Amino acid sequence: MQKTSSLLIGLFFSALLYGQQPTEKNIDGRKIDKNKLEGMDYMPTFSGTICARYEWQTATDEQRFQVRNARLAATGNVLPIVAYKLEIDLSDRGEIKMLDAYTRIFPVRNFDFTIGQMRVPFTIDAHRSPHLRYFANRSFIAKQVGNARDVGVALGYDWKDGPLPLIVQGGVFNGTGLYRQNEWRKSLNYSIRAQLLFAPGWNLTLGNQRQKPQNVSMQLFDVGMYYQGKRLHVEAEYLLRTYAKDAFKNTNAINSFAVYRFPIKGFFHAMSVLMRYDYMSDQSTGIYEDDELKVLTTADHNRHRITGGVTLHFAKKVLADIRINYEQYFYKKTGVPKNSEQNKLVIEFMTHF
Repeated sequence: MQKTSSLLIGLFFSALLYGQQPTEKNIDGRKIDKNKLEGMDYMPTFSGTICARYEWQTATDEQRFQVRNARLAATGNVLPIVAYKLEIDLSDRGEIKMLDAYTRIFPVRNFDFTIGQMRVPFTIDAHRSPHLRYFANRSFIAKQVGNARDVGVALGYDWKDGPLPLIVQGGVFNGTGLYRQNEWRKSLNYSIRAQLLFAPGWNLTLGNQRQKPQNVSMQLFDVGMYYQGKRLHVEAEYLLRTYAKDAFKNTNAINSFAVYRFPIKGFFHAMSVLMRYDYMSDQSTGIYEDDELKVLTTADHNRHRITGGVTLHFAKKVLADIRINYEQYFYKKTGVPKNSEQNKLVIEFMTHF
């Protein structure tokens, strides 16, 4: 892994010295005219998302209100080829979490280099921000199995305007997450994701990731595809996690869903009808609970889930939705449901600015 990180950094500086003219855009792709730069061009752009919800867990007849997210982000440029992003969640179920903190450089056309704290490139569903999610709650892939933010370096290649549109992102990371940055590591984790945009509206995503949070090394493989039409979105994704030396049985996860959006007249601008099936077999965190026994225990038990619902959309020039979902869980007789992983009704109000 030391060779991998050195190679990534070497590729960046080689591109910087010998590459083509840099692409001039900010972190979100906005063009910057070097001949018309003024003070305001470098002012940060602020955005935010608030997700407030009511939940009724029908399996236990319990209720609660919750601010699921209260995110605030600042993005911008300090030079035409140097961008940055800061993002913090002021209420992730009542806790403050620093999410993104990185610098991104565009050394040559179609390439970018990122260093700092970021979303690890992997899977489809885990990369959706709260305001872009179709359902109130994330899939098992996006929440338990394929979800990771970490500190490290990443390279990106974006060739959407080529004969075969392609986006590739890959990097090396500490592997300890966001809040254990003082630890020294003998080896680093890596992750790579490739998106092939082979036809209008179609996306094929492939991913590979190595994790070693502490005791046991794990390899993850992901493949997914979706179609985005004018009104219809259909998606399917499969993830496999394997454990070194057969320390734990392989974990399988599936996420599949369909969304159909149609216009309506009246108080709301449009309505979406949604249906999802997702599944996850037993999984472990890769960390021994007892160092002497050296046995991995089950962190999440095998379960299926069916989610159905509707989303009511306000005026099309803003991002404000009301998401109404019902989730039905299916566990084995030996499965132990977590407190919040049971049948429930969720009504969420999402506002993005």
